[in-house]
Amino acid sequence: MAIHITPENKLKKLIVVGDRVLIKPLTPHDRTSSGLYLPPGVQEKEKVQRGYVIKTGPGYAIPLPADSDEAWKPEEEKVKYIPLQVKEGDLAIFLVSGSTEVVYQEETYYIVPQGAILMLEREEDL
Repeated sequence: MAIHITPENKLKKLIVVGDRVLIKPLTPHDRTSSGLYLPPGVQEKEKVQRGYVIKTGPGYAIPLPADSDEAWKPEEEKVKYIPLQVKEGDLAIFLVSGSTEVVYQEETYYIVPQGAILMLEREEDL
């Protein structure tokens, strides 16, 4: 059975691992705030980028205890995670040096560890 990828479900098959976040970068501005036009390639040299969080990983894995002195308990194979602060839909400002640029379905994304994200903007009321 073949699954057809549509614009609505093309990212559902992706699984982000660990403390990483998939970010769709915003289109760069071709002008400065004073009105000067920027040549191509200037935005790529920026140290900080911004974009919207598309998917997040499960978080930081918590190590399981090595010794099991309670033989009567059933063994659990489930891994537990400390969740990430980042949520889907957040606007993230992140370090480009700590991220990896990938192209998927002819779109450019960044895979960023949570430690490389500097700031988030969230739409929900605090």
